[in-house]
Amino acid sequence: MIRVTVADDQAVVRIGITAVLDAEPDMTVVGQAADGETALAQATALRPDVAVLDIRMPGLDGLAATARITAEVPATRVVVLTTFGLDEYVFAALRAGAAGFMLKDADPERIIDAVRVVAGGDALLDPGVTRRLIDRFTGRPGPEEAARLSGLTPRETEVLLHVARGLSNAEIAAALGISPATVKDHVARILAELGVRDRVQATIAAYEAGLVRPGTR
Repeated sequence: MIRVTVADDQAVVRIGITAVLDAEPDMTVVGQAADGETALAQATALRPDVAVLDIRMPGLDGLAATARITAEVPATRVVVLTTFGLDEYVFAALRAGAAGFMLKDADPERIIDAVRVVAGGDALLDPGVTRRLIDRFTGRPGPEEAARLSGLTPRETEVLLHVARGLSNAEIAAALGISPATVKDHVARILAELGVRDRVQATIAAYEAGLVRPGTR
């Protein structure tokens, strides 16, 4: 059973997301919060598998709460909710350790999938928002960013390129003619070499290093 907390200062949104997640046979919402302080307190006390956080909340906002939760309750994974107008905060939340983000108006099935993926130890990026974030925040890489990938083998670099394009392990395996288990091993090695916790942060590293350019596939 995936244990989830939901934080959003808009009661209608919070209750709606809670109802959607609670209806799933493998999920249970163990706490609801209307602000970041309460969300942090619930994460500390309840140790949920996933905390779903809105960005804009009174007091401690979702960005600050994400940073605190990922630092103080590392077993709890964070999914950030956003709108297009708050892209810069989402980018900062990913840097703070959020495992994924979704648009508030996403289909319920996508939010359910996001919680499952993140609870399983992976990460999920909403493709549309990802492109906006990358286009806005990624500039020409400096020597330090470019050198960050120097420890990867040519095959690992190729796998990272596909990860940054949003492909799953199975899709990468098909594209490269290798097994999904081999892809999984490569991804684990990439994360360790880059010093990042998941595919989201690996994707950011790939863009910052210039391996993938904004607007390319």
